[in-house]
Amino acid sequence: MDKPTHLIEFETMLLGRHRHVDRSAYLLLSRIHITGPMSIGQLSDAFGLDVSTLNRHTSALLGAGLVERIPDPDGGIARKFRLTGKGERWLGEQREKNILGLEKVLADWTAEDVVAFLAYLRRFNTDIERLAGRPWPRP
Repeated sequence: MDKPTHLIEFETMLLGRHRHVDRSAYLLLSRIHITGPMSIGQLSDAFGLDVSTLNRHTSALLGAGLVERIPDPDGGIARKFRLTGKGERWLGEQREKNILGLEKVLADWTAEDVVAFLAYLRRFNTDIERLAGRPWPRP
């Protein structure tokens, strides 16, 4: 029999197959939405990604009109990315689709099971964030 960690790895891999949107766009826009305008350096620190990778992703977001570059509101030298109205709408639509999908999946679960799942999932994510040294702000 497989170890539980092997089965957890398999199940988390399967979760990724259900994403119907550009995962990187969804994650970047979500982080900027929660945190406010961010520079490439801040995004690099937050995600642990190479600046060149983030330049490609943010260029695609700029081209799609989902973000715009603005001067640093705090007076810093680096320009920052901020969601546009289109970006806010796109993110809201994708989040709503995700929530509706989750509600379908969890429809037959008890309220207690949903709360327990949330607690374990949050613990799992925050432990990963703690080990990586990159906490994700929560609303």
